[in-house]
Amino acid sequence: MKLATAVSHQSDPELAAKELRQQFAGKSLSQILFFCSAKYDLNRLGEAINAELADYAVCGCTTAGEITPDGYSQGSITAIGFDSEDFAVSVGFVEHMEEFPLKEAQALVDQLRDECASANIAPLKEHSFAITLVDGLSIDEEIFLVTLNAALGSIPNFGGSAGDDINLARTHVFFNGRFHTNAAIVLLVNTPYEFEVFSTHHLTPSDTKLIVTEANQQERSVVELNAEPAARVYQDAVGFSFSANCFHQFALHPLAVKLGDDYFVRSIQSIEPDDSLKFFCAVEKGIVLTVMKSDDLLDNIQNQYDRLTARLGEPQLIIGFDCFLRRMEAQELGVENQVSELFKSLHVIGLNTYGEQYQGMHINQTLTGVAIGQRKHSDLQP
Repeated sequence: MKLATAVSHQSDPELAAKELRQQFAGKSLSQILFFCSAKYDLNRLGEAINAELADYAVCGCTTAGEITPDGYSQGSITAIGFDSEDFAVSVGFVEHMEEFPLKEAQALVDQLRDECASANIAPLKEHSFAITLVDGLSIDEEIFLVTLNAALGSIPNFGGSAGDDINLARTHVFFNGRFHTNAAIVLLVNTPYEFEVFSTHHLTPSDTKLIVTEANQQERSVVELNAEPAARVYQDAVGFSFSANCFHQFALHPLAVKLGDDYFVRSIQSIEPDDSLKFFCAVEKGIVLTVMKSDDLLDNIQNQYDRLTARLGEPQLIIGFDCFLRRMEAQELGVENQVSELFKSLHVIGLNTYGEQYQGMHINQTLTGVAIGQRKHSDLQP
């Protein structure tokens, strides 16, 4: 296996970092990617990572829950180590997401491509994918992702928005030895192994449509639906009365916008005192929101895995970015343990996010990621 994994459930930062080091000991790794609870003292955790993993390049982010080799977790740190023999990983840092013009994006992508190419592991074309980790409480994800996607061109990309254990206060990415806010990390991964970047959800449209008639696009809030106070219209449409931050019920009653033939969820973050709805993704006046219905969450995960294995064979690993609202829904329906065991059996490592990224789009309530196979591409076989 060319992808190593590690996890620590220690609440003490120094002990947690030490356990990661012990699990990665003796491995030649081009990069370690970690996902950690925001419950840690992040200053201490950063110092401990720098001390214990000083021999490795390390980056990561905080979460709204972790997906570990043991399945779902909370209050832990989990990590992936990319073997240096078969994975070239180059990492770029965007310090201010709101200041990311196309010229800067192209320069960053060119730098990442050059660094990966210098490792001479595999041709870049069709053998590379990009991962993005962003501040999950930024309101600049959409423009950042569109710009980056344009610079990446044909390179498939996906990512996740960092969380903070559902406190909605501060989320962080980790780069160059410390944690940052309002920032993003871009990893370019080059490998001879077959892989597939994917995104899936278990939601189907109902016949109920709601038109956004007034919105504050900068604040990601919808003030009116169908020319009436947004929260009242939404609650009438789904037949449920919500509290301000009733995430479990938001998860069970999502709204989505249709783009082409596909529906993309716009998850609700909160109901505001003025009866507006605040969202995790961009919303604007004039869009039509569809009330969505849930199919079976477990079937959705298993069916996606079956589709991936039909093409790749059994994956070495799936790096999975799972919206925290899917986990909330699993809790509400009493199937969280089953989902956790399924992730464990399917070798999924990742985090619960405040939003997912897929091919330049910022989306919600999906499982998005990459499956990395055990076979090398046929054009690279000796």
